[in-house]
Amino acid sequence: MIIESGGDLLNDDAQALVNPVNTVGVMGKGLALQFKRAFPEVFDAYAKACAAGEVRPGRVFPVSLGEGRWVLNFPTKRHWRGKSRLQDIETGLDDLVRLAGELELTSIAVPPLGCGHGGLPWAQVRSLITEKLGGLPAEVRLYGPGTPGPPAGAARHRECRDGPSPRR
Repeated sequence: MIIESGGDLLNDDAQALVNPVNTVGVMGKGLALQFKRAFPEVFDAYAKACAAGEVRPGRVFPVSLGEGRWVLNFPTKRHWRGKSRLQDIETGLDDLVRLAGELELTSIAVPPLGCGHGGLPWAQVRSLITEKLGGLPAEVRLYGPGTPGPPAGAARHRECRDGPSPRR
């Protein structure tokens, strides 16, 4: 089930938080930088995996936070200087579906993958996310770009219905 969410994704209590990353080991802007600051151990594992060539487009790199919680590093860009490719988002979502089953995830918080610094149009990305993740047994909490949030430290959720995304 897809749930429209707003607020700070990092404060979401989902079992897995999706972190949009590049494949060169840099978390220098946007949400990735926030993840780096919030979870330095995730950054360390990700940077080592990038140096070893283990982080590639289309492959989600999971890092355990313990107690059944995960950060799922999702390559949205090949290099931090480049733009995102819709094909990389699509293949990454396929891998996220595989991983969600493997890890038996019950809830996943997903940002607007490849939008923002990646330059992809939200309407296309949202459609792909809904198509690929909508059938998961997990609750998928979808954070759109620029969604106004509730007070600091909170997250809010609303079930998504078929049709266009509601305006806020």
